[in-house]
Amino acid sequence: MSKTKDRMRENNLRYKQNLGQNFIYDDRVLESLAEAAEISPEEDVLEIGPGAGSLTGKLCDRAHSVLAVELDERLIPLLQAFLAEKKNFNLIQGDIMTLNLEEATVNLRKPYAVVANIPYYITTPLIIRLLEAGKNISRMCLMVQKEVAEKILSAPGKDGWGPMAIRCQYYCEPSLALSVPAECFTPPPKVDSAFIRLQRRTVPPVKVRDENQFFHVVGAAFALRRKTMLNNLCATFRVDRSIALDWLQAAGLNEKTRGEKMSMAELARLSDAMTP
Repeated sequence: MSKTKDRMRENNLRYKQNLGQNFIYDDRVLESLAEAAEISPEEDVLEIGPGAGSLTGKLCDRAHSVLAVELDERLIPLLQAFLAEKKNFNLIQGDIMTLNLEEATVNLRKPYAVVANIPYYITTPLIIRLLEAGKNISRMCLMVQKEVAEKILSAPGKDGWGPMAIRCQYYCEPSLALSVPAECFTPPPKVDSAFIRLQRRTVPPVKVRDENQFFHVVGAAFALRRKTMLNNLCATFRVDRSIALDWLQAAGLNEKTRGEKMSMAELARLSDAMTP
């Protein structure tokens, strides 16, 4: 049993299910996660949800500095005591979803890496928030549900292909770093997890005239799965069938095209065709 786990018991701290607290204590798994994050000595790290600090210490050993953001105020004294010898460790108590990210990371070297054991209930909004942080973040190394990882890594025509996959693949190059079975956590979640790495791209894989329009079109493509893109365009943009058909033809697509099977390049062409 790890010293951190001992401290959890000594402080009579119970895991909060409503905060998605599932911690890893196995040193071999933690070493694998730290290695998979590929942190360099010159790099700063933003860790989201350090929990009991087991992975945090290993990140501190690799990074120039680590800034951790922890929501659960009960864990702050434990983290401060457990990581007291790590002079490159800093801690903020707060909610990553409401925290002013730019102010909180003002002293971090840019671009910085993000490492997170994400509470599963905020996975999608948190990833979107981190993507919106732009090039201040070099890459994200995230523990997510296996199902979410499969969606992010999906391709056109696959069940997981959708807005999240497209958004992640537009801004980043996602890859699976490590599969993590449920039994590696305490308490074990009901599903297996995966540690994924999203390396920020210097330029997107497709060029579009208007990013907002592009993602609006992406949303339309999956608004009604199994429906044609023609029907989805009419419903989402509230236009006549003839107008939607003109857009598709201008993009080199036919009226039977289904959004769920469209590639990012095809969606980009359609978006451009719809942009004045």
